[in-house]
Amino acid sequence: MKPIQVGLLGIGTVGGGTFSVLRRNREEISRRAGREIVVTVGAARNLDRARKVVGPEVSLVSDPFELVRSTDIDIVVELIGGTGVAKDLVLAAIEAGKHVVTANKALLANHGNEIFRAAQRKGVMVAFEAAVGGGVPIIKALREGLTANRIEWIGGIINGTTNFILSEMRDKGAGFDEVLQEAQRLGYAEADPTFDIEGIDAAHKLTIMAALAFGIPMQFDKVYTEGISKLTLEDIRYAEEFGYRIKLLGITKRTSGGIELRVHPTLIPRRRLIANVEGAMNAIVVKGDAVGPTLYYGAGAGAEPTASAVVADLVDVTRMHTADPQHRVPHLAFRADRLSDTPILPMADVETCYYFRMRVLDRPGVLADITRILADLSISIEAMLQREPPQGEEQVDITMLTHRTREENVNRAIERIEALPVLAAKIMRIRIESLDGK
Repeated sequence: MKPIQVGLLGIGTVGGGTFSVLRRNREEISRRAGREIVVTVGAARNLDRARKVVGPEVSLVSDPFELVRSTDIDIVVELIGGTGVAKDLVLAAIEAGKHVVTANKALLANHGNEIFRAAQRKGVMVAFEAAVGGGVPIIKALREGLTANRIEWIGGIINGTTNFILSEMRDKGAGFDEVLQEAQRLGYAEADPTFDIEGIDAAHKLTIMAALAFGIPMQFDKVYTEGISKLTLEDIRYAEEFGYRIKLLGITKRTSGGIELRVHPTLIPRRRLIANVEGAMNAIVVKGDAVGPTLYYGAGAGAEPTASAVVADLVDVTRMHTADPQHRVPHLAFRADRLSDTPILPMADVETCYYFRMRVLDRPGVLADITRILADLSISIEAMLQREPPQGEEQVDITMLTHRTREENVNRAIERIEALPVLAAKIMRIRIESLDGK
């Protein structure tokens, strides 16, 4: 049978890894796919560098649209990244009747609805396992493996850079800026780390998972996003004393009022498996009504882990290449005409537990004033820690854990407490999730 011919847009880290995996596991992959999968054309800015990666057997072009227009290509693999030219190339490939495999979470989170509509019109597939979790097959699990379930919630460490930073801060007792520099030196963080440390990358991935879990359109603009740049070593230490670890989590939940869609630092009980995921690894917990909580763990980035997901998509597309489009798995797991318009819950309406750290002047009656404000807003304290200030110090930290309450009440409480003359700094607020399967 004629091989499936692949065009590779981008021959950088992941593109090179994809080519390497396809070549190394060529026989195994063809046995699984039923026919050979071969990269025949690649597009790259630096053709000399690309040639060193793919060797003489692959044609190279500098114009990616030339690759997309080629009548010899069956599947276009988009590994350029970003939402500019990548969007134009993907839509051009679809218009040309070609299937697409992409690792581009930003593209799908921002323009996935348009891209999937175009693919449905043309009867082609867009596969995107590598867009979330690197080599962790979470997309496959949500689209197919958990089909029998009504997904209740997802909570995941879906950005390896931030997990590395938080792990290093805790293990080495180092500050955020110092560990960020180390992450950049090791290649875990970009020169401009904003997308990672401010939670934007995780929000892209959460957008995709929520769409698959609940059968809703992509709605990146409605994700509440908060990063880790304001976290301090003190917060990590206090969390440990209370029996928790701090992780940047992407969380989406089905509630009676709508769907929660949020990324933020989170205290997780130390006994939970996900709380013990260290370094640059990813881990995602999915709770289904039938199966209960399931955990997916692995490398969330890197050349070959991500290539593993890209090649898995190539095999899937090859298997279904000639199938009737109506008999393929829908892009977002649910039939396109059955997507739900369930609203996204405003952050003010989210209910969870909270950690507070308050730096206050060491004066009589301070704690009474604070607890009175919390009580007025129906915020109940579960645990509290206050130590004597060091000799000669006039300021002291009060740390608290609350029972479950509404975010709106917490916002009002923080505003009123910060207006007290005894507050020496802004209140640090971190949300708490048990992820216990309930």
